[in-house]
Amino acid sequence: MRDREFPQRPIVGIGVVVIEDDRVLLIRRGKEPRRGTWSLPGGAQELGESVAKGAVREAKEETGLNIEIIGLLDVVDSIDADDSGAVRYHYTLVDFVARPIGGRIEASDDAAEVRWFDREDVSRLGLWSETERIIGMAFEFEDLLDGQS
Repeated sequence: MRDREFPQRPIVGIGVVVIEDDRVLLIRRGKEPRRGTWSLPGGAQELGESVAKGAVREAKEETGLNIEIIGLLDVVDSIDADDSGAVRYHYTLVDFVARPIGGRIEASDDAAEVRWFDREDVSRLGLWSETERIIGMAFEFEDLLDGQS
């Protein structure tokens, strides 16, 4: 896999907001960028893979869960420069909302830990502001779907 630090072009990343029973599934990142922080399950898109298939694969690899994608939420830029202004990391993140359909929660791959959080706890986790915004969008999406049934 090519080097992700100081890339020559942006890397397509995939994030998945997995929601069940008014809770969201988060991972504690085991690698940079943002190592040690809570985040959405996800990772880099692989060559020849659709972003939706990548979302399903990454969710399984990092959390142990099989998921069903229920919608596309947003596309977010994550650009991190070093002190000299050189771009250290540049990801274009495609974020989905999904529901679990099987499997067992188990941290693996790049995740140091995986855990469910209640909706009201999300704002107290110190998440990246874009991650918190995307989770809020996912809950709104889920609320709309629940209101239609």
